[in-house]
Amino acid sequence: QVRLVESGGGSVQVGESLRLSCVASGDTKRKYYMAWFRQAPGKEREGVATINQNGAPSYDDSVKGRFTVSMDNAKNTLYLQMNNLKPEDTAMYFCAADVLPLTPLVGFKSDYSEIRINNLAAWGQGTLVIVSS
Repeated sequence: QVRLVESGGGSVQVGESLRLSCVASGDTKRKYYMAWFRQAPGKEREGVATINQNGAPSYDDSVKGRFTVSMDNAKNTLYLQMNNLKPEDTAMYFCAADVLPLTPLVGFKSDYSEIRINNLAAWGQGTLVIVSS
């Protein structure tokens, strides 16, 4: 089983930036696909970004143009650079991993049901992002 540990969250003002990191450890010999999800207070967990094995990123429409996902395979670390943060970005950000590709065929909101999200192989403990106006 892979273990995921997120870091980098914090409290910022509107328009500022944060960089989240997710380090994978444990069963790193098996190929895992990784993605970022977030859960705002009172809302369901939703997909934010992922990157496939060829380095092609996918983003939810709400973060396109502002967030950049990247992967350092040598460090088993997934990153999320978040620029121009908005109050609606306030959420707990989670890293997830699975043995199946996580790139959505249509979009995160349409591809990722609550059941699919809950059945992903591994989750980190989350890192909190608060954006104040």
